[in-house]
Amino acid sequence: MADSSKPISLSVFFPCYNEEANVERTTRAALKAVRRITDDYEIIIVDDGSKDRTGEIADRLAAEHPNVRAVHNHPNLGYGGALQRGFREAGKEYVFYTDGDGQFDFEEIPKLLPLLKEYDIISGYRIDRQDPLIRKINAFCWTTLVNLLFGLWLRDIDCSFKIYPRRLFDEIEMRSMGALIDAEILARAKYRGYRIGQIGVHHYPRLHGEQTGANLRVILRAFKELFKLYFDIRRDRKSA
Repeated sequence: MADSSKPISLSVFFPCYNEEANVERTTRAALKAVRRITDDYEIIIVDDGSKDRTGEIADRLAAEHPNVRAVHNHPNLGYGGALQRGFREAGKEYVFYTDGDGQFDFEEIPKLLPLLKEYDIISGYRIDRQDPLIRKINAFCWTTLVNLLFGLWLRDIDCSFKIYPRRLFDEIEMRSMGALIDAEILARAKYRGYRIGQIGVHHYPRLHGEQTGANLRVILRAFKELFKLYFDIRRDRKSA
C-alpha cells in the first residue's frame, strides 16, 4: 500500500505502435497530469517497432524533457511484449500504464491514488466504452471467463488504466506476448496475495490512427495462452 504521508513515486508508460498522430499529444497530456501529482516521476514511451515516425517523435520528446524516456522494441513484439518492456523499464515505486492512443484521460489518475491505502493494485474499468458492439461483446465474454478461471471478479480485465507496485514485476514471470498480458499479471498477482481494487474511468473515441488487436489470430492465441496460464497457476498452487 502507498504511504499517504509522502508524494507517490510514479513511473508512467504507454506502448505505441504506429501512433505518430497520437504520441506527442499523449506524452504532453501525461506530463501535464503527472506534474500535478508528484515531483518523483518518469514518463516512458514504449515504441513497439513502429513503421511510421512514432519512434522519431518519441526520441525528440525524450530529448526535450528530462523526465521522458523513449525505448524501442526491434522488431515489434506485440502488445504483451510492449507492456513487458514498460514494466521492466520502470524505476519508480509504482507503475501506471495506459495505451498510447489517447482514449483515456491522464487527469483521472488521481482518482486511483486514494484506493492505494486499501489495495495493492488499482484496475480501472471503462465508463461508456467507445468501441464497436462486437468488441464489447467479446470483451464481456473474455472478462467473464477470466474471472471464473482465476476468481478475480473484476469488471474490465483489459482496461488499460492501472497502477501496480513495481516490486510485483520482480516477483512474477510474465510470459504472454499478446492480448493475455493483463489477465496474466492480475492472475499471478492474486495468486501471490496482492489485493486488487477497481474504479471507473472514462473512455474516449480514438481520434487518430487505427485500432489493432481484434483480429481472429490474436483472439485465438489469447485463448490458447489463457488455458496454459490456468494450468500453470494450478500447478504452482499444488507445489507450493
